Amino acid sequence: MKMLVNPAYSHLTSFIESIPDSFDKKGETIYDERNRIKVFDAGNEKIVVKSFRIPLFFNRIIYTHFRSSKAERSYKYALKLIERQINTPQPLAYIEREKNGLLADSYYVSVYKEYPGILRELRYHTLEEKKDLVNAFVRFTVDIHEKEVFPLDYSPGNILYEKKGGEYAFFLIDINRMQFKPVDMEAGAYGFRRLWGNEETIAFIAREYAKLRKFDEKKCEELALHYHRLFWEKYSRKHRGFRPYEGNGQE
Repeated sequence: MKMLVNPAYSHLTSFIESIPDSFDKKGETIYDERNRIKVFDAGNEKIVVKSFRIPLFFNRIIYTHFRSSKAERSYKYALKLIERQINTPQPLAYIEREKNGLLADSYYVSVYKEYPGILRELRYHTLEEKKDLVNAFVRFTVDIHEKEVFPLDYSPGNILYEKKGGEYAFFLIDINRMQFKPVDMEAGAYGFRRLWGNEETIAFIAREYAKLRKFDEKKCEELALHYHRLFWEKYSRKHRGFRPYEGNGQE
């Protein structure tokens, strides 16, 4: 077993060590689809553990010998985000176990925090109903892109928020797929492709993003709508016609 524990949480080392053997028997499941996420009580602290699905045989070879596992990347990327003052749950550890010399189980461990808001709600509202939230989200996106952080899974379920004193704070989760590089206009527009919301909302996001980054607003809007349509047309064919909006003015 390979394990790395954040030195700031070394007092939880024994508990973290026990996770692979106790994961199936203990904890509260909060997500169970492709991967599985559970919340555990560790003394006076609540922690969340993400168990990654065992990769296919070829990927097990890749992750064992050539590339960092999703658990390791989640841990290291969280530290990079925090270093850049971008919110994500505090990373505690990652764990990998091998079987027959290849990666099998892997886990990412972080501090548990409840978030009152999730960007998925844009699907159920008009732009006017959520304009303050949308504007704050655009500013957040500009900030992370200008810090050369480009999340590849910039989807509404991975962008959480809370509002305090009239100000929004955003948090990134599910961060194992991410690039750290300069983000130009085309990449920025492409990054909005997974968002939920009608085309009015996506166009507005693209224009405001371009305005703040001094890009061509019309071109950025065209690119964002193009990538958004391509993504959701393909997605809807696979998922019984699902669309990223619901009764909010778009047919």
